[in-house]
Order: sequence, then structure tokens, then C-alpha cells
Amino acid sequence: MGQKINPLGFRLGATQGHHSLWFAQPKNYSEGLQEDQKIRDCIRNYIQKNIRISSGVEGIACIEIQKRIDLIQVIIHMGFPKLLIEGRPRRIEELQMNLQKELNCVNRKLNIAVTRITNPYGHPNILAEFIAGQLKNRVSFRKAMKKAIELTEQAGTKGIQVQIAGRIDGKEIARVEWIREGRVPLQTIRAKIDYCSYTVGTIYGVLGIKIWIFVDEEE
Repeated sequence: MGQKINPLGFRLGATQGHHSLWFAQPKNYSEGLQEDQKIRDCIRNYIQKNIRISSGVEGIACIEIQKRIDLIQVIIHMGFPKLLIEGRPRRIEELQMNLQKELNCVNRKLNIAVTRITNPYGHPNILAEFIAGQLKNRVSFRKAMKKAIELTEQAGTKGIQVQIAGRIDGKEIARVEWIREGRVPLQTIRAKIDYCSYTVGTIYGVLGIKIWIFVDEEE
């Protein structure tokens, strides 16, 4: 069997950087890690609760966290930032207050910035959310996969692979189905590959979606 490795961890330092940048002593490291997870969960929960999403896509590609002694800088990369910025004003300030309460950071300032991604459907997280929305609405999985591939081709990527595993279409026996379009060179370290794994709860059970997108190759 081929040994599968997370493509992002495999390329750290080559084509991939960390999503969290901070330094901690070994004894405080686990606290910092849990804090990061709390920040990410809190932002996702806030967006799910407070924003009416018609397409079922939240549009968060990734959340970057940079920590200094007196400041926590959170950068939310969104495909559709209008969802967060428009509608009610002061939404980001409200999110900031929620986070500060959650983290209970007294002597540290929290700063949230939202940046827009140019091609939202060229990012695996947003694509996985799109497929999850389709599967929840009982669309056939093949149709959902093909639609997702069409969307990425419009975003100008070089290749994509989508895999869905679990009780597909409510069948008794779980299975894995996948589809690939273009090149996805997982062995090549200089190939920039975006990856995400996403779980979606359907009425039959939990399905796992994995997406690999081949963005570009560095010379």
C-alpha cells in the first residue's frame, strides 16, 4: 500500500508555510495550540450562527494567526467577505468582542482582519463546503463532484482530485469514490498542492470529503 501523508505537512518549508506564527516555551506550547483551535472554532461558529448563507458555503479558506507578546493578529481569508462585512455594520467588532471573551485575554490586544481571495473555488476548503451542501440536499455525489471540478477549472488550476468516502447515497456498505481531472503530482515537493479533508453529516451517517488541488509548480 502507498503510504499517504498530508500534502501540506510534507511541503512545509518548500511551497507551504504555517497558518499559525508564534513562539512558545515547551511547557506553554500546548496552551498556545489549544488557544489557536479555540480562535478558529469561535470564528467558524460565529459565521454559521449569525450569517444567513444561501449557497451553504461559508467561504472561509483559512484563518492565519500571528501572536506577539501583547497582540494577537487574526487574518481571515474569505472567498465571499461581503457575507461578513455587509448586512449588519460592526460585525467584525462584535466578533472581536466574542473572541476576547472566549480567550479572556486581559493584557493582550486582539486584531481581526478580513482579506478576499481572488478565485474562491480554487481553494479546497470552499469547494468541500460546496460539495457538502450539495450532498446534504441529496444531490447525487457524482453530479456534485463534476460540478466542483467545473468550478475549479474556471478558477484556472492545473489539476484536481476529489474523494468521497462513507455511506454514499445511503447504501448499506460504505465505499470510497474518487475522480481526478488534470495532473495531481503528490510526490513532487516543488508542486504547490492545496489539500483539505472535510466531514459532512448526512441523514445516513458521516461522509468524508478530501480534495487535492494542484495550483502551480515552482521551477
